[in-house]
Formats: sequence, structure tokens, C-alpha cells
Amino acid sequence: MDAVGVVLGLVLLIGVGLLTLAVVGTVKAARAVATRVERHEANARRAVENVALKAKTYTKPGAQGRISATRLALRTSLDGTRQVLEAGLAEDGQLVESLQLLGRLDAHAAELDTELRILEREPDAGRIAAKLPELRERAERITHSAETMRWAAQDRMHRFADDELTRLAKECESEAGALRHWDPAREAEAPATGTTGPSATGAGAGPASGPGAQPRRAGLSAAGAAPSAEEILGLGDPLSRIAQRLRKPSTGPSAG
Repeated sequence: MDAVGVVLGLVLLIGVGLLTLAVVGTVKAARAVATRVERHEANARRAVENVALKAKTYTKPGAQGRISATRLALRTSLDGTRQVLEAGLAEDGQLVESLQLLGRLDAHAAELDTELRILEREPDAGRIAAKLPELRERAERITHSAETMRWAAQDRMHRFADDELTRLAKECESEAGALRHWDPAREAEAPATGTTGPSATGAGAGPASGPGAQPRRAGLSAAGAAPSAEEILGLGDPLSRIAQRLRKPSTGPSAG
């Protein structure tokens, strides 16, 4: 009974553990899905707002159009900088600090965007005319800071790519030189001066000789390049005698 109780206890513990793991995994998956949905929803809402601001920029004249243009420029600059920094983060860890600075800058931009949205609904034209220059000046400062980081990150990526390409080109040239340097010892032994005339290069010239001459390699089709099968087996003479007997005319009674 004690053994059965121990086994049942272990099975129960294993079942509780598996159930806990399943619950924890389900909760994490649900949170991940919710976070992803919220992110996509925020991106979609931001895209719709950007389209609306662009439409207001062209359709509403005066101060309303300038407010919409300021908000659109602010959002476009921050979004472009974030995309550049996040794209280069996988290859350059130093961009983490730039992303943190951009987050702080984005917080100021969100506060400014709220003020611009409130001013956009202000019915008093005098109030709009008094507040708009100050808000636009703040927006230009934020935009300039974001653009400075974006341009610096782009220059940094370009410089790294340029340096890597330069190193790669040097390695390719070194490898090409190594591939061409196939026989340094033979080139060093070659004579400094020499004469080559028709007698040395003609069709009837014999095998080359001398310290700098390279041995000629006989090909498969060259005559006398390799011994025949009869020579290897020692059947050269018997076969030649048999051939001579077959070529002799027979002289006997049957000849007439």
C-alpha cells in the first residue's frame, strides 16, 4: 500500500506540474497576442491620424493647416528616426542609447502634439496666433534633434559598410595574388637571360635541355609514351614470329 501511495503521489505531482506549466504557457501566449494586437492597433490608428493630418494640411487654409502640418512633420520625423535606429540595432549595439534618447524625445513630442491638438480646436483666432509660433518653435527643435540622430546613424552605417567593403576588397586582392603565385621555386631557378631561336622551337627540335628547361610531359596519344601490352607480358617476339608465318605464302601440293 505504501508503494501504491507513493506512485499515486508522484503521478499527482506530475499532473499538477504539467497543468501549471500549461496554465503559465497559456497566460504568456495570451499576453503576447494581446500586446501584438495592441501594437498593430496603435500603428493602424497612427496611420489613420497621419492620413487625416495630411488631408487637413492641404484642405484647411490658415492657422489650422499650419497646425496640421506641424503635427505631421513632428510625427514623420520621429517615426523615420525610430525605423532607422531599430533597423541598425541588430548590427550596432551602441544604437540602444540612441533609442533611449529617442524615447525621451518622443515623450516631449507627445506632450507637444496634445497641445497642438487642443490649439487646433481653439475657436479664438487671437489665441491661436499667439500660441502657434511658440509651439512650432518647440516642434522644430524636437524635429531637428530627431533628424540629427537619424542622419548620424545613417552615416555610421554607411561608414561601417564602407570599411567592411574596403577590408573585403583587400582580402580578395591578396587571395588573387596567392592564386597566381603557383610556382615560386621554378621561377627563381629560371635563367636571367636566354636565346630562343628557330632551332629550339621548330617542329624538328629535340627534347629541351639545360638548367632552366622544363621537362616535356608525354600525352596519352604520343607514340612510344607507354609500353604496349605485349611488352608488359613478354609476348612481343612470339607474336611477331606468328605474324611473319601467316604472311608467308604456302608452297605445297595444294598450291596447284
